[in-house]
Amino acid sequence: MADIFDQIIKGEIPCYKVYEDDDVLAFLDISQVTPGHTLLVPKQHVDNIFDYTDDIARKVLLKLPILARAIKASDDKITGINIQSNNGVSAGQTVLHSHWHLIPRYDDDNLNAQLAPTIDHSADFSAERYQNIANQIAKEMEKM
Repeated sequence: MADIFDQIIKGEIPCYKVYEDDDVLAFLDISQVTPGHTLLVPKQHVDNIFDYTDDIARKVLLKLPILARAIKASDDKITGINIQSNNGVSAGQTVLHSHWHLIPRYDDDNLNAQLAPTIDHSADFSAERYQNIANQIAKEMEKM
């Protein structure tokens, strides 16, 4: 059975897409630890970093700084970003499809430097708010 990210990649489950090419998909994380929290996933299914080939690594990891710059440029209040990937169940990986969290940081976000993957602010977000954030980041990705 396909995991949730495979279903999102296939368009079977909707997402707030911020970037897509032949190799990767970037979309807003539904939990929104902070506004702009984005996931970057390889379209080719690999469970985690241990399964990356050099080719997959190039296609995914070279997008991280570009996506990070677009996220930062999407909101003047963003002053930093956490980039993390949990690899393996023991490391907190809950979806067995490799993915990278890009979590914008704000001077007043009141979060510790180390973020737990279970922070969930989805109740604070409407479809319109998700879409507005996704549109802003997508707009900046076009400039990169």
